[in-house]
Amino acid sequence: MPTLTARRVPTARLTQHILEDASRDAGEPVVFVHGNVSSSAFWQDAMLALPERYRPIAVDLRGFGGTDPLPVDATHGLRDYADDLMALLEALHMERAHFVGWSMGGGVVLQHMRDRPAMVRSLTLVNPVSPYGFGGTKGVDGRLNSPDGAGSGGGTANPDFVRLLAEGDRGEASPLSPRNVLALCYVKPPLRLEREDEYVEAMLGTRLGDDHYPGDSKPCEAWPGTAPGTRGVLNCLAPTHFRLDDLHTALAPLAAKPPVTWVRGEDDVIVSDTSLFDLAHLGAIGAVPGWDGTPAQPMVAQTRHVLALYARVGGRVREVTVPGAGHAVHVERPEEFGAALLETLAEGV
Repeated sequence: MPTLTARRVPTARLTQHILEDASRDAGEPVVFVHGNVSSSAFWQDAMLALPERYRPIAVDLRGFGGTDPLPVDATHGLRDYADDLMALLEALHMERAHFVGWSMGGGVVLQHMRDRPAMVRSLTLVNPVSPYGFGGTKGVDGRLNSPDGAGSGGGTANPDFVRLLAEGDRGEASPLSPRNVLALCYVKPPLRLEREDEYVEAMLGTRLGDDHYPGDSKPCEAWPGTAPGTRGVLNCLAPTHFRLDDLHTALAPLAAKPPVTWVRGEDDVIVSDTSLFDLAHLGAIGAVPGWDGTPAQPMVAQTRHVLALYARVGGRVREVTVPGAGHAVHVERPEEFGAALLETLAEGV
């Protein structure tokens, strides 16, 4: 049976913690990138399921797991993370790789492909953040609801969830405890995961504060009264800082375009056109007071729109919908996810 080992890799930017199967040095690299409030631990089963011809590597992003907690400059969007990824590949002497990104990690690998397409053999997205960020936009083309990005950024995090992360809460007394958020939002209830304790520990490894999660914020006049700051995780996902409007034009000249597979759980409540983490949708259902009619962000429709533009310039795009699955398809439905991943790896350029 294959086994995974952990190590810290010094790079030109920071020292990064990875999981890998060290016995497969000669295989095609497959790099797994986790989402927000998680770590490489969420990829273990997917990595172990890969055939011997592939070399699986999962990285902890800065401020998560065992990677150095350098501050996140949100004005770069997701480029701090994408540039860290590039530095890791250079340190591992990898010229090209397959990339797999979940949630925020999907945005990271999309940014990496946008900036360095020749290094990408294939791209597999698992419920990725919208190419227009998280919160504060409307329409499939990601138009801002307000010029300052109101409704996105560090001020949109639930303070009780942040507090319970800081307290290291491992219980179930609060509906906003990390364990309950995992069970109710990361996966579709009533599923409880075999590795639940490990995943809770991974969530609790998230660095907190203005430079990390959730980030800073600033008040604004537009509803809901909070706009993105310039530091930390949720601000690097704000549509004023992260946008991939030009993905298709940037990759159009490339003769061999990386195939993209988008795997999404049909019942995801985090990345959704009716996301329970989008203040505009919460306002519409009466969960956030003072809602002024601001429309919810159509996250799924926005991703479909951007990938369709990529397909029009010759990119191969496949959407795989998994009925009855939530946000973490790769841990909820490993067989269906694995089949989609292997098909994509086989198509890699």
